[in-house]
Amino acid sequence: MAASSPNADNDGTSDQVLVEDCRFTRILTLNRPQQLNALSTPMIMKLLKLFVAYEKDSDVKLLIVKGNGRAFSAGGDVAAVARSVAQGQWALGTEFLRNQYTLNYIIATYGKPQVSILNGIVMGGGAGVSIHGRFRVVTEKTVFAMPETSLGFFPDIGASYFLSRLPGFFGEYLGLTGARLDGAEMLACGLATHFVPSMNLAYLEDLLTKVETSDPFVICASIDQFSQMVPLKASSAYNRLDIIDKCFSKETVQEIISALEKESASMADEWIVVAIQALKKASPISLKVTLRSIREGRLQGVDRCLTKEFRLCCHILRLEASKDFLEGFRAILVDKDRNPKWEPPRLDLVDSKVLDQYFAEVDDANWEDLKLPSRRNLATNYVSKM
Repeated sequence: MAASSPNADNDGTSDQVLVEDCRFTRILTLNRPQQLNALSTPMIMKLLKLFVAYEKDSDVKLLIVKGNGRAFSAGGDVAAVARSVAQGQWALGTEFLRNQYTLNYIIATYGKPQVSILNGIVMGGGAGVSIHGRFRVVTEKTVFAMPETSLGFFPDIGASYFLSRLPGFFGEYLGLTGARLDGAEMLACGLATHFVPSMNLAYLEDLLTKVETSDPFVICASIDQFSQMVPLKASSAYNRLDIIDKCFSKETVQEIISALEKESASMADEWIVVAIQALKKASPISLKVTLRSIREGRLQGVDRCLTKEFRLCCHILRLEASKDFLEGFRAILVDKDRNPKWEPPRLDLVDSKVLDQYFAEVDDANWEDLKLPSRRNLATNYVSKM
């Protein structure tokens, strides 16, 4: 079915992204299963090279992106970025993000259809190389989350674009709490376009390799042959969208927490308790950055969202007002005591002027803003339910 790719690299890292040539279709497989396919620099650079080349290749009509193992991708390689920051080399981390965001933008404005098969964990950077694509196929094994506020960071990779376009204020709920969604919930809110049982993925992939067109209606019809409508679990927070809208539409994080506590006092609903606990354990400055970023994202295109998020990342990696990124990395991923000591420790101690500065350009002579490539296709591929 597949031939070795003519684009294979000889740098010793080519096996981190496997490539299959199938007539008019190219299958790209993220291949760091032991690391849950966390995106490394070689993976991002390989994907960038392939996406650019395939867009120009008239013989390529469709891209399929999937992951090897139990994850599509659990995110970017946070460990590498954190190490560079800890060593005082914050610029190395920003170069990783610069390349990642450029890839996200190319995917979001890609001229050919991309089918992302999310048969497992998809978080953070993994969402960046899938959610921005035209078709997102989930299964009963899919687990989605943007858990960055618990790590002293914020949902980036263009998340302020696609989270802000979810129904109501569901995006604020996901971004602030890091709540996990299953495949059915992703389909219901619009993060996914199709639900296909995992046992049928091989048949779907085989059918897609026979596609001879980039026509999205033809590709959608092919996926439809295996897709199903699946009910939400009774406990799903998405069934409580009215309460989520009531609480997460508040102007500040403090008001959101207060509204949730009032709802919790009048009803015994587990998702509210979990949401309150998550908000109270997350980095205060990360929560405020996240809420403002998503709110601004409603009025911004994907290019402006990525540019804004890059600035935010640079300020955070420079440890200008807080070391929460390193502390979150320590508490969650290194020592795993899950007891971070945030700086500042409370929401009311987050200086509004500091927050404003996070959204401004970085005051450093050696710093350069994100410059995204010019694109023919200015329409974004992500389509929500709104």
